[in-house]
Formats: sequence, structure tokens, C-alpha cells
Amino acid sequence: MQRESIFRKFWNWLWNSNSILSWVVSFLLAFLIVRFIFYPVIGLLLGSSIPLVVIESGSMEHFASFDKWYEAQQEDYAKIGITEEQVQKWNFRSGLNKGDIAIIKGRDFSKIKVGDVIVFRPPEQKKAIIHRVVEVNAQQGYIATKGDANIGQLSVERKIRPEQLEGIAVLRIPFIGWIKLALVQGIQVIKQPQGI
Repeated sequence: MQRESIFRKFWNWLWNSNSILSWVVSFLLAFLIVRFIFYPVIGLLLGSSIPLVVIESGSMEHFASFDKWYEAQQEDYAKIGITEEQVQKWNFRSGLNKGDIAIIKGRDFSKIKVGDVIVFRPPEQKKAIIHRVVEVNAQQGYIATKGDANIGQLSVERKIRPEQLEGIAVLRIPFIGWIKLALVQGIQVIKQPQGI
């Protein structure tokens, strides 16, 4: 009985108090629930250790209409045998914008195809990369990717092996990732030494 009363008082304070402390506790509880319950459950359901990815750079953005973007990329794609007709059928053919969240589903490496947007972990790098598959080499067991806005490829995306694959992007949620980006950038500003 007494525990129930303490819990009710705490719950009432958490939801109805306007104190700074109640806001801080609410924020911490929300973070813990998302990080240790929601995120792992979503990962389990989607079969990916990274079920949600915030787009942190402009490497997948299309800064113009599809026609203008394709005109700028056409030469690179032609070199590897990708036609405009193929590109027109791709998922996320208008790219992914900084601040978007991509929902990532686990996918068997052998089922990856040109045009898929995948998440992979480069060797010896902390952060995963989300880029579009531009080559599948089944015989040699690798795939290659390229950021939609990039001219050319990064060295780490030329031969991606099965163990590096985290999953495939299946859904885009626009703008919501800006919350994380703003928090991370704010923390970085605080950490940097201030000088004259």
C-alpha cells in the first residue's frame, strides 16, 4: 500500500510539477525507455542492430529536381551500367535529407540489389554509413555503394562484405532526426574549448 502511494506521488510530481527537476527526470526517463526498451524491441522486430538511423550528412541529398540531380550524376552511373530507367524505379529516388530518420530492416546479403539504400559499418570506423548500392558482385561476394550527392565513391564503400551489412532502408521519416543532431551539435559546442 505504501509503495503504491509513493509511486502515485512520484507519478503525479513527474507529470504535474513544473519544476526544473521534474523536467530533467522526465527527460532522463524518456531517454532510458527509448534507449533500453523501445530501440532494442524495434531492432528485434526488424532484425537489425541499427533499426533507426539519423541522416547526419548531405551525402544522400538531392539538392535539385530529379532531372537536374540525374543530369549531374548520369556520367558516373553510365560508367557502371546504371540507366535512368533503373534509377526511376529505385526506392528513395529523391534521396534522403540531413535530419531524416531511416527505418532499417535486416536483409540477407544475397538479396541486396542495385538501387537499395543500405546501412553498413566500414572496417575500423565507429559510425555506420547509409548509401545506395551501385554494384553487386555475387561471384566475389561484395557490394559497392555511393552517396547520391557524392561525385565518386569513398574507398570504404567499394567492397562491402556480408559481415559489414546492417540492413536496408525501408521507410523515411522526415525532419525528426534534427532533434538528435541539434543535441549532439550542442554538446560538441559545449565540449570545445572557448578561445579568443
